[in-house]
Amino acid sequence: MHRFVHSAFLAGLVLFASCAKHETPAATGSRTQTLLVGNYAEPADLDPQTAAVLSDQNILMALFEGLTALDEQSAQPVPAAAERWEVSADGLVWTFHLRAGLKWSNGETLTADDFVQSWRRILVPALAAENASYLYALKNAEALNAGKLTDPTVLGAAAPDPRTVVLTLERPTPYLPALVSLPAWFPVNVRVLAKFGPLTQRGTSWTRAGNLVGNGAFSLKEWSPNARIVAAQNLHYWDTAHRQLQAVVFVPIENSDTEERDFRAGQLHLTFTLPVSKLATWREREPAKLRVDPLLQTIFLRLNTTKPPLNDPRVRRALSLAIDRDTLARTVLAGSRAPAHSFTPPSTGSYTARVHLGTDFDAARKLLAEAGHPGGKDLPALEIQTLNNDLHSKLAEALQAIWRRELGVRVTVAPTEQRTWISNQQTLNYAISTASWTADFPDPITFLGLFPTGGTYNWTGWSNPTYDKLLDSAALATDAAKRAEIFQQAEALLLTDAPVAPIFFGAQIYLIDPAVKNWAPAPLVFHRYQLTHLGN
Repeated sequence: MHRFVHSAFLAGLVLFASCAKHETPAATGSRTQTLLVGNYAEPADLDPQTAAVLSDQNILMALFEGLTALDEQSAQPVPAAAERWEVSADGLVWTFHLRAGLKWSNGETLTADDFVQSWRRILVPALAAENASYLYALKNAEALNAGKLTDPTVLGAAAPDPRTVVLTLERPTPYLPALVSLPAWFPVNVRVLAKFGPLTQRGTSWTRAGNLVGNGAFSLKEWSPNARIVAAQNLHYWDTAHRQLQAVVFVPIENSDTEERDFRAGQLHLTFTLPVSKLATWREREPAKLRVDPLLQTIFLRLNTTKPPLNDPRVRRALSLAIDRDTLARTVLAGSRAPAHSFTPPSTGSYTARVHLGTDFDAARKLLAEAGHPGGKDLPALEIQTLNNDLHSKLAEALQAIWRRELGVRVTVAPTEQRTWISNQQTLNYAISTASWTADFPDPITFLGLFPTGGTYNWTGWSNPTYDKLLDSAALATDAAKRAEIFQQAEALLLTDAPVAPIFFGAQIYLIDPAVKNWAPAPLVFHRYQLTHLGN
């Protein structure tokens, strides 16, 4: 399929420039300031309020902009649509001051009220926005999203004038300037949305080329499904003077081997990832084109706690203890990533987990026997659902061998494409699934906050009242040391009950054309494309 797709992609580059027969698409792109980016999967949609997948949000970073942005290298909030902000002495009221002259990509004036109306929309229960919880710091946001309150004007967000946004919080949230940089907080033009259907209807055609109106540095010019998404300069963006790229072309390529071949053929400037099997070759032959950047991410297993035998914590704990993380990191991952002995990566903000989840085959066998399954007796074959890529598939095959050898547990591996992989986790239509999570900002809540009862991204069916109370206590803690101690207790409980099993921490491993300039390592993945340019 991708061979056909990329033929269309090659032909389509005439949109930007004619090229000689010998010139590759990447060379043409470098000459015309058109960045060609591998983006892994076809996006489900380009609505920032319903986008729940990293590869979808990567595109949205070009098309929309929040009150703040996160600096790539430091992960600290910097001004974006808001030029400055201040907070009240009690930490409950934040005031953001918008830049003068902000406009939507259709030329309309962008006002503070546009932000407020957008946030009211994402909290309407009918929209069922996965990331609505990111706004729960706002007063009454959670109650509105749950349908307990129905008057949107009670939300702790106000626009006293066109350039001022005032946020009133439920409780002090010192990381709020980082929080408002996330796609869930991006403004949407509700007047444009209303032309294509109810504001709470998902999947309407407002997100298609010619319809989508954003406020980012680029605007949507083309969306050819399974082929490419073209974002060209938004001439109404506030900082046009410092932007050099004319366009960014996002190419969905789920097969990492195909993506690597396309890079070698000059069809891309940047890949989304790199097969582990190709890492040594690039290190040896063309190390200047290989990037291994730090990434605040955990790769782990979700275990469906609602179905036997994984409803028994002893079985879950046994499987987790029988993962030789150090060996997997050294062999399967070719030393490219660190083993994860906790769920939260080290130095997430100022937090590093005390708990150390080791490998203990004897303890794992004992737990399995206590659960009534000595040597795997009477256990059905367990299916591991994996993302259909090199890394996840190799990992699942290694676990299959380890669990069979050490526990007598039979495992099958089911590779799936991204959309199905996510849907099955959301609906608990799996036994075990590979999973990954990248921090939204450097704080332990972005990892441990995934697993409260009924949490939007829990996707395990796990519920533990003690864990829920710990998260509630952390949210109320104003002392940093006390808050960190609460997270230590929560993390230990999570790993003991084992609805998840961390395996290794992330690294962003990809290929980059030397023509790409000002592409800084980004531990939170996202880049501001307007800061990048192409040159010799």
